[in-house]
Amino acid sequence: MAGLELLFNCVSNSLTCSQDALICFVHWDIVKSGYKCLGIGDEPKDGEKKTELLPPGWNESKDLYALRYRSSDDKSNLLLKAFTVDSALIFNLMDSKTEKVTDLTINISEYVDEANLQTFESVFKNTDELITKLKSSLLPTEKEERQRKTEKKTESERASNLRDPLRDPLLIPTRGPPSRHPPNWPDPMAPFAAGGADLDPFGGRAGGMIVDPLRAGFPRSGFDPSSGIPGVLPPGAVPPGARFDPFGPVGLHRPGPDPDHMPPPGYDDMFM
Repeated sequence: MAGLELLFNCVSNSLTCSQDALICFVHWDIVKSGYKCLGIGDEPKDGEKKTELLPPGWNESKDLYALRYRSSDDKSNLLLKAFTVDSALIFNLMDSKTEKVTDLTINISEYVDEANLQTFESVFKNTDELITKLKSSLLPTEKEERQRKTEKKTESERASNLRDPLRDPLLIPTRGPPSRHPPNWPDPMAPFAAGGADLDPFGGRAGGMIVDPLRAGFPRSGFDPSSGIPGVLPPGAVPPGARFDPFGPVGLHRPGPDPDHMPPPGYDDMFM
């Protein structure tokens, strides 16, 4: 019963009746089960801290004891109440999360020797039987503790899956590993945003034209696509210095017939 003697010596001077000694024993068993005491009373108070010791004022009332506990993982809160009825203590223990209530009635004289309240070696009797009663009828069972830990693990894994897109069962997996950086899309308002490697005459990127054919020094007409084509392209449609391949006859008033409008001789002769 490691820890019980140390706890008893801390409160032995304040023990005034058999009920106090029995509460001390039950408190020790609750702490041994993975809980720590927060304070007295039904409602929490400011500045409370978890402790393995009994809080100040724990035995001011001999008719009603009320102690609050919290598990080491902060997932469960217990409220212990003990009522004195004749020569017995009636214990009620409620789990505030599940609202499950357990109760146990203990005959005080069977487990506490009132004549030796300040002597640890002889104050408690039938301790093994008392521990068995507490575990079977009052304290959370080992099965409930394992279930609580399993639920905690399941919740943690579920939260992890929600944060990890690769483990989301509803997410269609990608063909490659996800990129941590967004793609370097070009500015859609830039003049060479689309096909910049071929359209940029200044060769800042791979590809492109080193020499503008309209400014290569060879004889050419006075046609400048950046000034626009009447009836076809407005001025400024072609950026200055950009490569421009005409998509139709340049100029609408050329002399002579339009070769596109005159069929070749004998075009309707199937044997030609």
